[in-house]
Amino acid sequence: MLLRHAIGSVLRRIRTERGTTLRQLSEESRVSVPYLSEIERGRKEASSEILAALCRVLDVTEGELLTSVAAEFAEAQVLSLVPEREAVPAPPELHPAAVEPGIVALAA
Repeated sequence: MLLRHAIGSVLRRIRTERGTTLRQLSEESRVSVPYLSEIERGRKEASSEILAALCRVLDVTEGELLTSVAAEFAEAQVLSLVPEREAVPAPPELHPAAVEPGIVALAA
C-alpha cells in the first residue's frame, strides 16, 4: 500500500462518518471535487496545505489524521507480510470417507 492510498482511505472514512459530501467538502475547503476524489482514491498526493484545509473542514487535527493514516498503513503492511498458504491435499487417512462420523479431523 502506498501512503497516498492510506491518506485517501482515512480522509474518505472521516468524511463519510461526518456525513459530509464531496461537494460540501469541496466548497468549504476550496479544493475541487475532481481533485478531492482523486485524493480519496489514492491517485493524487495532497500537499500539506490541502491536508490542513481538509482537516480544518472535517474538524480533525493534522496529528489525528496522520495517526489514523499510520495505523491504516501499518495494518496493510502486516496483512501483506502474512504469506498465503498453498492448498495441500489431505493425507488418505484424513480423507472425509476415512474418518468416522462425528470425528473432526484437522490438518496443519
